[in-house]
Amino acid sequence: MENNSSTGSLAASDVRVFVPARDFSLSKQFYTALGWQLIYEGDGLAVLELAGVRFYLQDYYVKRWAENFMLHISVEDARAWYEHVRGILESGRFPLARVQPPKEEPYGALVTYVWDPAGVLLHFAQFQPD
Repeated sequence: MENNSSTGSLAASDVRVFVPARDFSLSKQFYTALGWQLIYEGDGLAVLELAGVRFYLQDYYVKRWAENFMLHISVEDARAWYEHVRGILESGRFPLARVQPPKEEPYGALVTYVWDPAGVLLHFAQFQPD
C-alpha cells in the first residue's frame, strides 16, 4: 500500500536488520557456510543474502545485545536445516555456535534453533499446514 503525501511516496520496499558479530570474519564464514551469499563487504559491514532476503552483519558487538538478538527465518524444512547446521558444526570450525533439534512450537511452527558464534539466535521455522 502506498501512502502519497505532499512530500511524495512513503512506500517502503525492504527492511533489514543489523546483526552483531563478536568476530566479524568468523561470523561471515559461519553465515556463508550455512548458505548465505556475501553480497557486499566494506568498512566493518557486510550484506548477506539467503533466498532474496538480506541482512547487515556488522563488526560490532555488545554481549547483552547479541545474546538477546534473534532472526526468524521461514523455511520449507526445519529438519533439513537441523541436519545441515549439525553437519557444519561437526567440522569444529565454529566452536561457539550450536544447534538444537527441531521443536514443535505452540504458534504452529516446527523450529530448529541455531546460535551463531556471537550468540545471536536464529529460528529456522517451518509452518505446519492447518
